[in-house]
Amino acid sequence: MTQADLASKPRLGRKRDNTRDAEILDATLEVLAETGYDGMTIDMVAARAKAGKATVYRRWASKPELVLDAVACMKAKDLDLESLPDTGTLRGDLVAMVRSPTIQESHRKLQVMAGIVSMIARDPELAVAAQEALVEPRAAANRIIFRRAIDRGEIAADTDVDTLCQIGPAMVAYRTLMLRKPVDRDFLIDTIDRVILPLAFAG
Repeated sequence: MTQADLASKPRLGRKRDNTRDAEILDATLEVLAETGYDGMTIDMVAARAKAGKATVYRRWASKPELVLDAVACMKAKDLDLESLPDTGTLRGDLVAMVRSPTIQESHRKLQVMAGIVSMIARDPELAVAAQEALVEPRAAANRIIFRRAIDRGEIAADTDVDTLCQIGPAMVAYRTLMLRKPVDRDFLIDTIDRVILPLAFAG
């Protein structure tokens, strides 16, 4: 065996290479959105990520572990709560949040949510991760926007902010998952004007 062969031979105890983690997790989300949890396999994920099956299993011992990490990693790509739109009005802020990247990311999250519904019922840990990564980031942003409106005196101090934060996502989820219709800017602004704002100002 030559010196070059020795240099290229893997050494026992070498630190695991995590440089492909992001690609594998992203591939996991894509497959989940397309096939759902029950239809997804590690082979599918490895093929989508152009990685060996052994590479995936060295990092994640099972499909549930891989899915849990993939769902959790979506939270890191979410809204920056320090730089939310501040137009001076509740409607202005809500409309300013309706941007193409935001719509696309929300659609992807709904697809992932649909893909893991069967597993959420069986795995409380995944249910928590899904809530934190897929639901809570947007809800947190909306809470800030509604509380600003309260501070300005635009809506009543006792407005049920938590309920208002749930209306938009619920309507989007129903339209996407049940009606199988696309969610576009017109639909979102119509929801703001005809549903959310009337309820917010009703108090």
